[in-house]
Amino acid sequence: MDSQQRSPNRLLANLSPGDFDLFGAHLRTTELVHAAELVAAGEVMVDAYFPHSGIISLIVRLTSGEATEVAMVGRDSVFGASAALVGPTALTTAVIQSSGGCSVVPVKRLKEAADQSPTLRTMLIRHEQAIFVQAQQSAGCMASHAAMARLARWLLRARDAGGSDELDFTQEFLGQMLGVRRNAVSSVAAGLQSMGVIRFNRGQISITDATSLKAIACECYDTVRNELDHLKRDRRD
Repeated sequence: MDSQQRSPNRLLANLSPGDFDLFGAHLRTTELVHAAELVAAGEVMVDAYFPHSGIISLIVRLTSGEATEVAMVGRDSVFGASAALVGPTALTTAVIQSSGGCSVVPVKRLKEAADQSPTLRTMLIRHEQAIFVQAQQSAGCMASHAAMARLARWLLRARDAGGSDELDFTQEFLGQMLGVRRNAVSSVAAGLQSMGVIRFNRGQISITDATSLKAIACECYDTVRNELDHLKRDRRD
């Protein structure tokens, strides 16, 4: 099977035939349902997830009930690599940010494949590093950058992860992910809309000018994207 026909998930599509064959027969396709919780921090992970178009948010929940996103997993990555590498306990809570298709494989099978292939194991480690970079960058971003720059960064990352300019997010959800109040999200989104870079209506966001949106976004967008671009170069090498 041609690598580009193998899966809409870029990690799977770019694996060598030998690495893919180590666990490809155990992959199954499922649908990620918006707002569903895949796993809570501290629970045992049964499956690893390779999104096609859906987006998984890795979040931290506080005892007050508040939740903040620390990283986003989409079609360019995998959620559950750490379970196959170091142990099945989930390190963060994972919820579905955006619905879409996804390839799923039992963690046990992915671990067996990684144990057999140094190249696959290295690739999974690199993806975990990329998620760690996202989490670090998110912490710095929340502390230092203005809400408009953060929202622009977040929308661009969601666009990359989901592969679409059309995004379905409520103001309440955006506020939780960005750590700001709902009325602040409304004000900032209205500002971006007045600039002509997005259209925002009843929980639906359309990115209409990605180039201008990138100019508004903080440096964190490029930092995370560059890390993921390094992964693509690593696969080619």
